[in-house]
Amino acid sequence: MPERKAMLMTRMRSLVAALSATLLLSATAACGSDSDDEPTNVSAKAAGLGTLAPGVLKVAVQPYAPYTSVQGDKIVGLDGDILNYAADKLGLKVEPEVTDFAGMLAGVQSRRVDITIGGVAWSEERQEQGLFTDPPYYSPPAMAVRNGKTYKTVDDLKGLELGTVEGYVWVKSIQAVPDAKLHAYPDANGVFDDLGAGRVDVGFLDPLIIIAAQKERPELKIETQYMTPPTAEQVKAKPAYEYFQPYQTGFYLPKKATKLEKAISEQIVAMYKNGEMEKLVKKYGGDPEQFLTPDAAVAPARQGVDRPQDWTPPSIAQ
Repeated sequence: MPERKAMLMTRMRSLVAALSATLLLSATAACGSDSDDEPTNVSAKAAGLGTLAPGVLKVAVQPYAPYTSVQGDKIVGLDGDILNYAADKLGLKVEPEVTDFAGMLAGVQSRRVDITIGGVAWSEERQEQGLFTDPPYYSPPAMAVRNGKTYKTVDDLKGLELGTVEGYVWVKSIQAVPDAKLHAYPDANGVFDDLGAGRVDVGFLDPLIIIAAQKERPELKIETQYMTPPTAEQVKAKPAYEYFQPYQTGFYLPKKATKLEKAISEQIVAMYKNGEMEKLVKKYGGDPEQFLTPDAAVAPARQGVDRPQDWTPPSIAQ
């Protein structure tokens, strides 16, 4: 009986071992299936960039054509094209996650994503909670006006009917213009509708939005003009005028993503030098001189804040 019992115990141990091995293999296979969409050949350089998933660049983005749109699993538009170019050079696969603007910022600050793009303006407050790349482009103060009308300076806007979208930074600027009347709309279409109907003299919107409307709605008979920025003295007298100045955009990353930010910034600077950035701006109807030449206030804003004291912003003039 002891020998028979020993034989039974040996067989049971063998059966348990075999079953354990089978379960282990199944678990391994199941784990492997979760990463089917991740790159299979991730270079050491790409893996060293510290993305949430090696070789994958998770991007929070909102639909904001022609700056950002998601078609299938690809981000297109000016910001999308710039990021795709940089990601390809770095060996990263771009993976978009669609959200709204607040979700974009929150996703970065909580490090649920690796980066967000799409006309995110640099500010001292935002850089305290995240990292900004060097500016992929600068957003000039653009005005939508009816054909044949010309406005160049803040003084030209006095007493006019001025439109923009509710919540946009230009609301404060318009309210500071003497005798001007603010017309605020839920979206850009309202600005264009009233501009075309003559109820508004000037509409303040992001430049590529205006350029796209010119092509898509020729019946409006509008054109894009760029304001001569107010002087430092004018801004000192009326601080709200600062929003009539060009602002620097950036790709926004979590505070700890220092390697990734540096790598993408290097690609952005390279695109200025090799002509790729100028080509992409032209592709979407932008004026490279306006989009790729920094205003005098750009460098001082970041020097000693999130850039060295001798930092020079990228420019096609270099």
